[in-house]
Amino acid sequence: MKRPELLAPAGDFEKLTTAIHYGADAVYMGDSRFSLRGKAGNFDAAELKAAVDHARERGVKAYVTTNIFPHNRDLPHIEQHIALLKDIKPDAVILSDPGVFTMFRKNAPEIDIHISTQANITNAESALFWERLGAKRLVLSRELTIDEIRDIRDKTTIELEVFVHGSICISYSGRCYMSSFLTSRSANRGECTNSCRWNYALMEEKRPGEYFAVYENDRGTYIMSSKDLCMIEHLHLLAEAGIDSFKIEGRMKGINYVAGVVKTYREAVDSIEKGKPYIVNQRWLRELSMFSSRGYTTGMFFGRQPDNDYNFDGEAYRMSHELVGVVLDVNGDTAMVALRNRLDVGDSVEFLTPGLEGKLFEIQSMSDEGRGNITSARNEDIICINISEGVRPNDLIRRQKNFRPLAHSN
Repeated sequence: MKRPELLAPAGDFEKLTTAIHYGADAVYMGDSRFSLRGKAGNFDAAELKAAVDHARERGVKAYVTTNIFPHNRDLPHIEQHIALLKDIKPDAVILSDPGVFTMFRKNAPEIDIHISTQANITNAESALFWERLGAKRLVLSRELTIDEIRDIRDKTTIELEVFVHGSICISYSGRCYMSSFLTSRSANRGECTNSCRWNYALMEEKRPGEYFAVYENDRGTYIMSSKDLCMIEHLHLLAEAGIDSFKIEGRMKGINYVAGVVKTYREAVDSIEKGKPYIVNQRWLRELSMFSSRGYTTGMFFGRQPDNDYNFDGEAYRMSHELVGVVLDVNGDTAMVALRNRLDVGDSVEFLTPGLEGKLFEIQSMSDEGRGNITSARNEDIICINISEGVRPNDLIRRQKNFRPLAHSN
């Protein structure tokens, strides 16, 4: 058993650098035109090359998603994209369409291909089909149990990857038509409107205008909104089943999410050792509760997802901590910080820094170049603050959500 790769989302360049800073072994990213996360920041041609180079210089692998379900009109653009990737040389591309697979094999055979979860690989024969065609890796369907994964591993030699954390789509392996039907924006072309997260009610056809909740709750009914996937407590079972890569969902999430999830899973993956018990650090669970989520489930890895693993309480997102800023530079016991939220002298913050988890640190002074010493600063301000020993450039600063001392001088 080897330690699986930790694969993190890179929805834009800042998320890419954040994921690498907090320990990702690999990142995945895409061009909006060919990616199923078209509303993420994503990368144009020049940015994509810079992103791949940035990752490679730091010993991190870079995978590029080309996983839309294309129509004929898309094929010339995909050919141009393949020519670009041939020059950029990512470590692999992620795709699901057989035609796009053929185009890559013909025009850029040197680029490894990972088969996306959109390909719905749920059995060993399907896995062997892609292995015989020359795919390097399979991103297995989210509908598989650990026992089924183990069976696929026993019958194949191809690399296997699974999602271990993040949002779960209500449709089968994410192949959803709901957004297309309701808003004319296709999830299969990267334009998903997250229609499954909306609030729905029942209406009987002979009683127009009379809406019936599926259950009694003053927030509404979220019958299609699953809790988020979280396998932090069971990573050793997936490693033992033969998984080569643990994938984190979230190219559209913020850097607070990316930093916290990658840092936590980095520690967890590093603790997996053959022949030794896998011990879950309770701090990991607390850390994963600090940023935006819908609550957590283990999905279908242990069989059918329990009914109570859907977001029935209508609380769309849960978050205990909010992002305050990003450390740009460190000089002794002071740091230059780019703020993402208001900050006042006297506030208590936490640094997302190894060894400083959970420790509160009071902001004793602030200054900026234009105004000198200040007592308050806002989003997008660049300021200097006193810091705790061990804080690094690119570390995030957070605080408990809605934290605000009762009084401050201006």
